[in-house]
Formats: sequence, C-alpha cells, structure tokens
Amino acid sequence: MKLLLDTNAYSELKRGHEEVAYLVRRAEKIYLPAIVVGELLYGFSCGRQNARNRNELDRFLDNPYVQFLPVSHTTAYRFARIATSLRRKGTPLPANDIWIAAGAMETGAELVSFDAHFEHVDGLVWVTPAE
Repeated sequence: MKLLLDTNAYSELKRGHEEVAYLVRRAEKIYLPAIVVGELLYGFSCGRQNARNRNELDRFLDNPYVQFLPVSHTTAYRFARIATSLRRKGTPLPANDIWIAAGAMETGAELVSFDAHFEHVDGLVWVTPAE
C-alpha cells in the first residue's frame, strides 16, 4: 500500500497517534508532497522548536520508504480537473488541499488526512484515522 500524508497526518504521526503510526508501518511507500513540506516548515518557523522539528522532518525524508513529491505537470493537470469539479459541485476546498489530493491521485496513493472535506474529491482514495 502507498500512502500520501497530509500535514495533519504527519503532525499526528509525530505526536504518536497509534492508527497513523500503524498505517505508516504497513505502507510500502510514503509520499510527502512539496505542499505538505511547505506547510510544515511554515508551522515550524512560527514555533519554538523550529530546529528540532526541521531535523525530524529531514530524518523522515531520508527514510528510503519516504519520497518527497514535487509538483509536476501531471500534478498541475490533476489540480485543475479537481478544482473545476469541486467548483461545479459547489464544494470548494482550500487550494493547498486540492494540490495534496492531486498528488495522491497522481501517485495512486491513499491520502491520510483528518480533513473531512476530502470526501468531496471524486476518485480520491482517502483514509481518515480515528481521532
């Protein structure tokens, strides 16, 4: 199973959330999109443990099972399709979450997120751990 972690899933993993940790341990591949990394780095820079959090993120990304996912042309194409579909349905999502969903669809990974609004993205395989 391939997983793509949303920002809140990575944060909960680092807080010791058992179900997220279980999913990550079972995964054969874990994707961390550029958008998520950007959100995390922003959050770290606003906090008091910036250096520690950045080091943990770097170690996580150094894991051979984890792959940094850049924004590609395919991601951009999927973003446009998802955003258009959501607009037509009247269920817009924050732009960053559309990029994250596009990355999950591009890689064929299951998106792990606590955000319920991902249910509006047609064709997205989304896993929401119990809180």
